[in-house]
Amino acid sequence: MKEDIQTTRLGDGLTILTDRMPDVRSATLGFFFNKGSRHEPDELNGISHFIEHTVFKGSKNRSALQIAIETDRLGGNLDAFTTHEETGFAIKVIDNQVATAFELIADMLTNPLFYEKELKSERKVIIEELKMTEDSPEEYLGDLFSEKFFPHHPLGMSIAGTPKTVKSFSRDITRSYFEQIFNPSNLVIAAAGNIEHSQIVDLAESFFATSASGRQDAGVPSPQFGAPIIVKQNKNLEQAHLILAVPFVGAADERRYAADLLSGIIGGGTSSRLWQKVREQRGLAYSVGASTIMFRDCGFFSIYAATSPKQTEEVVDLAVAELRSVLNDGVSAEELALVKQQTIASVLLGLEDSASRAASLAHSEMLHGRQIPLEETLAKLEAVTSEEIDALAKEFFKTERIAFAALGNLNGVKIKREQLRVS
Repeated sequence: MKEDIQTTRLGDGLTILTDRMPDVRSATLGFFFNKGSRHEPDELNGISHFIEHTVFKGSKNRSALQIAIETDRLGGNLDAFTTHEETGFAIKVIDNQVATAFELIADMLTNPLFYEKELKSERKVIIEELKMTEDSPEEYLGDLFSEKFFPHHPLGMSIAGTPKTVKSFSRDITRSYFEQIFNPSNLVIAAAGNIEHSQIVDLAESFFATSASGRQDAGVPSPQFGAPIIVKQNKNLEQAHLILAVPFVGAADERRYAADLLSGIIGGGTSSRLWQKVREQRGLAYSVGASTIMFRDCGFFSIYAATSPKQTEEVVDLAVAELRSVLNDGVSAEELALVKQQTIASVLLGLEDSASRAASLAHSEMLHGRQIPLEETLAKLEAVTSEEIDALAKEFFKTERIAFAALGNLNGVKIKREQLRVS
C-alpha cells in the first residue's frame, strides 16, 4: 500500500503529519507529545502519566461522563499512553467522524479542568495501578531491573511514579506542569486513513494554534549503565521470571536495522535460536524470547524467559551460550535471510492499519525530524550484512556489561558473574 505523506509545520512548533489511505473507511488521529517520564524532575516522577489519566476527568465543555459517552459513540477506540519519552492520545474512527473525534480530544488537551475532587479520585486509581504492577511478575521484575540497570537516572524510574509522588500532585502542581509541557511546541499530530491533509491542518489551527507555548527543556543526559545481578525471592510464584540484558544502540543510530535483525535471530520468533533450543528442544519454558528496546540516545538488548525455578540456571546457561555463539561464530547467511524476510513482512503488514501508520508518522518525526520513506527502510534492512551483526555483537556482548535479574521461588539459586561469561 503506497504512502501518501504530507507535512505542515506551524510557527509555534506544532507539526501536522498525514498519510492518506483512500481505500479504507477508517481514520486514526494521534496526538503525540514528545515528553514522557524521563523528562520529569525526580520529585514529579509520574506526573505525565497522571496528566494522561486526568485529562479524561472533565474539560470546560464536557464532564467526565460526557467524554466517556462521546468516546463510546465514536466506537470506543480511544487509547492513551505514557512512555519514558512520549505521552500520546489516539482514536480510530469511521472517516466521516474525523472532525468530531478531533474536537473531542482537542477539548480534553486544551481545556482540562483538573478539579481537585477528580484528582483525588485518580490518585487512588493510580496507586491501585502501582499495586497491580507488584502483583504482575513480569512488570515487577522489569521495574526492579530498570532501577539498577539505569542507576540514578529517570529511565530507571517507574513511568507511573510512586505512591509518595502521586499523592503530591495537587491541582496547582498538575496544572503548572501541564501548561509547561502539554502545549503545541511539544506536539505532533499524526493522522492516517481516509483523510484530507488540509482538513487536519485546519482543525489543528482552530484548536491549538492559539495555545500558549510552554517550556522547552534542555533535554536529559544519557544514562550510565549498570550491570547488576539481582535475584529476588518470591515463594508465592510458580515460575521464575528472568531478564538478561546488555546496553545496545539507540533509535537514532544507523545500526538500528542490524540491531533489530540480531535480536530477531536470537529470540524474535518461533524459528529463533532461543525458541528452538529452550522451548522446542528441551521444553524448559513456554515463554522465551529476545528484543531490543531503543530510546532516542541509547538502548538495550534483552532476553526474557519464564521457567520452573529449578531450571533457572539451565535456561541462563543456554541464553548465555547463544550470546557466546553469536560472538564467536557469527550468524549464518540462512538465519540472516530468514529474519530479513520476517522483518520486512512485519513492516509491510503494518501499512494496512491506519493506527500503525499514524504512530509511525509521529515516531519518525520525533526521533529523526523527518519521514523515512518505506523504500529507504526496506533497503536498509536488505543491506544489513553478517559483518555488521558480528561487529555489534563484539561491541556490546561483553561479560562485564551483562545485567541479570530474576524473580521467583529462587531459594538456593545463585547466579555469579562467571556464569554470564560470553568471551
